[in-house]
Amino acid sequence: MADHYFTSNPNAKHKEQNFEMTLKGNTLKFNTDSGVFSKERVDYGSQVMIEAVDPSVFPNGKVLDMGCGYGPVGLSLAKAYPELSIDMVDVNERALDLARKNAEENGIKNVDIYLSSIYEKVEEKGFGAVLSNPPIRAGKKVVHQIISEAYDHLAEDGVLVIVIQKKQGAPSAKQRMTDVFGNVERIALDKGYWVLQAKK
Repeated sequence: MADHYFTSNPNAKHKEQNFEMTLKGNTLKFNTDSGVFSKERVDYGSQVMIEAVDPSVFPNGKVLDMGCGYGPVGLSLAKAYPELSIDMVDVNERALDLARKNAEENGIKNVDIYLSSIYEKVEEKGFGAVLSNPPIRAGKKVVHQIISEAYDHLAEDGVLVIVIQKKQGAPSAKQRMTDVFGNVERIALDKGYWVLQAKK
């Protein structure tokens, strides 16, 4: 059985490629490979979330990109908002290597990219925002863990922003965010993708 993009060390044969994409007004070059999520292009859900995110609502400039993959969310926001300091984590070592390469190629310095299975290695507790396009195929339990444990890693008034398709569980994710945070707002809706934001 082929392993998934949320595997720590995917054994899929390397098939590197690259493409350019304009996000938040900047054209970025992305290197991708087999064994990572959405290797042909930045997936539509991430695009919708990237464009919907408004850092002016964050109480500080520290951001966590949870499940960063090869880096489209964290890197596009780091490029557009150089005042932000973004931690980018993933369980997939191959994706992290690509994210580091993509940061370097796009001249992005305000990021810290490291391995973590969900929040396991995330020591910071005062993020202004946690952003995630959660790995749906990893299962509902993982998605809900990303939501629940975000609370303890956020500063007061910090926000959790996630993107999820309606047919892949957006309503239950919305309910989970309400249960954990006591509030949730849908800040974007496009082609069935919901961008949900909850405030601590």
